[in-house]
Amino acid sequence: MSFTSAHVSVHRRAWLSEQDCDLDAFRALVEQATDPTAHPHASAVEQGVPIYDADLIEADREFQDELVHALADGPGIVVFRGAFPDPSVVDRATAVFDALIAEQRASGATAGDHFAKPGANDRVWNALEKTALYDAHVFADYYANEVLALVSGAWLGPGYQVTSQINVVNPGGAAQTVHRDYHLGFLSGQVAAAYPAHVHRLSPVLTLQGAVAHCDMPVESGPTMYLPHSQKYEPGYLAWRLPEFRAYFEAHHVQLPLAKGDVVFFNPALFHAAGGNRSTGIRRMANLLQVSSAFGRAMETVDREAVANAVYPVLLQRKAEGVGEAWLENVIAASAEGYPFPTNLDSDPPVDGLAPPSQADVVRRALREEWSPAVLRAELRAGAERRES
Repeated sequence: MSFTSAHVSVHRRAWLSEQDCDLDAFRALVEQATDPTAHPHASAVEQGVPIYDADLIEADREFQDELVHALADGPGIVVFRGAFPDPSVVDRATAVFDALIAEQRASGATAGDHFAKPGANDRVWNALEKTALYDAHVFADYYANEVLALVSGAWLGPGYQVTSQINVVNPGGAAQTVHRDYHLGFLSGQVAAAYPAHVHRLSPVLTLQGAVAHCDMPVESGPTMYLPHSQKYEPGYLAWRLPEFRAYFEAHHVQLPLAKGDVVFFNPALFHAAGGNRSTGIRRMANLLQVSSAFGRAMETVDREAVANAVYPVLLQRKAEGVGEAWLENVIAASAEGYPFPTNLDSDPPVDGLAPPSQADVVRRALREEWSPAVLRAELRAGAERRES
């Protein structure tokens, strides 16, 4: 589905389901060729992906317009060769990342992962904050990068928020299964289907995904696999879990080698998955960037923990009196935080799924198990402390 044509039809479906996932329609969309003339600043188009030489681009509105088209209506992915022209900037950051990994190992901590078995690779959550606190000079030189600012501003506008996770896939590390990313991609299919179709269209424009290569990444080391144009498939947040779509991805994805200092940016709705590291000696290190829109926040600060604790005794009482489930759910929705992010993924990892439980999930469990208000209060406080950085 093209973002630029989002308002063409006044009869668009308000809700999506797995029954809307048609593999033939998906194939017709993703098997289109990327038009090189739509990306005149690109040095090449390889496997459907525009490749830009960072030292040849002009940071102007015309180029930003080209980037928006590529990410929204084009292949959904762009690569910048030589995005970090000074290799020492990358090397210094790599040294900090290695030090953070060593500290994490020495502490005995094992970082949970969204799509890999905990401990299989090396993952550092909230690497942005940890890097700044470890070496502010390295942080400043690294995040002064012009390409990162250019693409983030083009996709999200001003006021964007950067987060970062270090991911090292060691030799022998298994590939991920295909998926979409934050926000809806981290929810179960059932929960994702509960969001109306316009939210499925909105979610991708609230986030930009990126990855900085911190070493040379030949294909055998398992750089990320992508399916160009798949971000345009409207029911894609439901489709990527279906066996036939996963099989199609396995058979048709593309995989581009990267050099140290290259950066790839992609629409979070693009079907993608980290590749398996078949090399014998390459620790494939990438700094995974998730850049969020300034608008992904509420207008007022609300202490929802206090609100949830205040209304919980009423919920217990009304449940005992026989009030309906819908009534309870409405009150929970208005009082407790229903989304599990942002959180501290070191102390609040997604061990049992793609996301830790939200405040609202905890309140629902308390009602099911008829916790006392004191037990709920303690659990909500513990959850809040786990989310702190």
